[in-house]
Amino acid sequence: MNKPHLVVVGSVAIDWIITPRAERPESVGGSATFFSMAASYLSQVRLVGVVGRDFPDYAVADLRANGVDVSGLEIVQDGLTFRWKGQYHENMNDRTTLETHLNVFEKFQPRLPAEFRGSEYLFLANIQPRLQSDVFAQMQRPRLVGLDTMNLWISIANDDLKAVLKNVDVLTLNDEEARQLSGEHNIVKAARAVRALGPRNVVIKRGEYGALLFDADGEVFSAPALPLEDVVDPTGAGDSFAGGFMGWLARPGVEPNGASLRTAMIYGSVMASFCVEGFSYDRLKGLDAAAIQRRFETFASLTNFDRASLT
Repeated sequence: MNKPHLVVVGSVAIDWIITPRAERPESVGGSATFFSMAASYLSQVRLVGVVGRDFPDYAVADLRANGVDVSGLEIVQDGLTFRWKGQYHENMNDRTTLETHLNVFEKFQPRLPAEFRGSEYLFLANIQPRLQSDVFAQMQRPRLVGLDTMNLWISIANDDLKAVLKNVDVLTLNDEEARQLSGEHNIVKAARAVRALGPRNVVIKRGEYGALLFDADGEVFSAPALPLEDVVDPTGAGDSFAGGFMGWLARPGVEPNGASLRTAMIYGSVMASFCVEGFSYDRLKGLDAAAIQRRFETFASLTNFDRASLT
């Protein structure tokens, strides 16, 4: 029996990362990269993206080694890879963008290989909403569609974003973006307003404070973040979360209902916690099922308590 496939479409990049304690000028990143590395431990991933001639061969080899199908990765020989330079502040939550060079990503027009189009699961990572709609139109009939966005698209492509949201089962965004998209400051009201735009389930990422799930049944679930003594590089944490989340839901036999969505939230948090322990996807390499499951159990213990009654 063939396992279902999970297609991700997004950026593949080279980052220059500066933190209060270290710096890496050539750090492979991009939303599709982090998503794929995280999700690959849980499901069969197919990546769609674009890079230039300067993209390192070892990164493609690393993706392949993790079982990621990179036949949808376009390599433009007469162009350069999307590059981003950012500096993190002392708290490792806030960052300043120093440089952005879109390069080949500026004219990226995703074209899914024929064998990708029948995949059951699709994640539209953070790219222009119009492109996200184009990708969705190329799919035959995905069983579950996830989408990520950012404040830029909410500001400059709001109508296009709202159009694609009508086709989405799970939307992931951070709390600031949820407030901006909804016009509501209260996070519960914001989630309700965002769900009214189309997504059946909304996941609001809150960085070191974890993540909140507002599901199709109106239930709320809070997933904790793992308290870590040393955060090396937060880049890609949200994309790794999405990879763990969607990766679990794309496993054979998993139904996208309330219980499995909650489990997916924890696997998302697990993969994000690994990601921030190293630069780039360093800590997402060489994992095994046992290490992932141990950390899953660690997360479970964070909120494990005996119920008590005053009567």
